[in-house]
Amino acid sequence: MTDFDSSVASSERAGSDTSVDPNTSVNTDDDSQPGAFLPDRVREWREKIAQNPTIDLVYRIVVGVIGAVVLVVGIIMIPYPGPGWAVVFVGLGILASEFSWAHRLLLFARDKYDKFEEWYKRQHWSVQALFGIACVILVLLMLWALGVLNAVAGWFGVHEQWLASPLFG
Repeated sequence: MTDFDSSVASSERAGSDTSVDPNTSVNTDDDSQPGAFLPDRVREWREKIAQNPTIDLVYRIVVGVIGAVVLVVGIIMIPYPGPGWAVVFVGLGILASEFSWAHRLLLFARDKYDKFEEWYKRQHWSVQALFGIACVILVLLMLWALGVLNAVAGWFGVHEQWLASPLFG
């Protein structure tokens, strides 16, 4: 039995109301089950796939691979300017649509991220500025380590030894 099937079976055994109000397209499930955040049509389609064990296994493998790739790309993107954390959450969301461990991790990560954001907003501007400076330094260190600074400096005829990447020489 898959995580998806066992979560549906356990919620039915527990007597929880998984019915959908016919007047709305939002389901009454709580956020504790994988796929609970999916629209009703997608959930119905997923339940049809779950009826065939072979197709269900292939579907779960494809979702797992796609989610893992997006998650790894997001983790790599975190120290760079741009949507690194957003990509991490998208990857976890893809995995959470199928796997209960990823669903729990997504809820945990979202909670911690929201708490950090609230804490950060309450800080004095000087603390926020220090965080900003630390982020810029981290980005510059990553660009230096990957050899990007040396490559860009070369475009302008600057060939300093200290710009060379420690990883790629």
